[in-house]
Amino acid sequence: MAIIETMTHLTSLLPSSPLSFLNPETLLTAAGQWAFVVVLVIVFAECGLLIGFFLPGDSLLFATGLFIATGLIDVPLWLALILIPIAAIIGNLVGYWVGYRVGPTLFRKEDSRIFKKEYVEKTSEFFNEYGKRAIIMARFVPIVRTFITAMAGVAKMNYRDYALYSVVGGIIWGTGLTWLGALLGKIEFVANNIELMAIAIIIISFIPVFMERRKMKKKA
Repeated sequence: MAIIETMTHLTSLLPSSPLSFLNPETLLTAAGQWAFVVVLVIVFAECGLLIGFFLPGDSLLFATGLFIATGLIDVPLWLALILIPIAAIIGNLVGYWVGYRVGPTLFRKEDSRIFKKEYVEKTSEFFNEYGKRAIIMARFVPIVRTFITAMAGVAKMNYRDYALYSVVGGIIWGTGLTWLGALLGKIEFVANNIELMAIAIIIISFIPVFMERRKMKKKA
């Protein structure tokens, strides 16, 4: 149920929303020659700063790969496949220390227009349910992807383990989705339906979680 609610929240940020500027295609187009820099900043913020939970993640990486493939972003694909995971990993490491230092105080705050306790609760449940591997799996779950970094810091998870799982997850997520966007971006239908692809990527992002839950239920 929590996953469905998260998906609903994210799809509300697409073009029909007042926050339509967060649509990846609109965002990258508006950024112009600074598009790739904006991508790196957003990836860092979404993976490491609690205020970045509403920013596009999976769909942005897919759109970035697509824009590179079509020449709209003038950056070599190989360079993007290196820098994007690095931004994601650094974001996670910063997020850990944010949680370690100020997390307990911050998480006790009352709801505001942006910060909601339910986000923390959902992330805590996710972290407790999947343990260390949650750091990798959370890469593909919007909102949880942002809050789990601080949650690991609050829980004082072993930093070496956290860093290792962050590196693995950052490479799989950052490289995989960007490369997929570049690969499919050469297909005319995909290039002409970026908004539809963004929604599809959001849905596909939850597949690892569904598979893990199904596996755990079978074991139970």
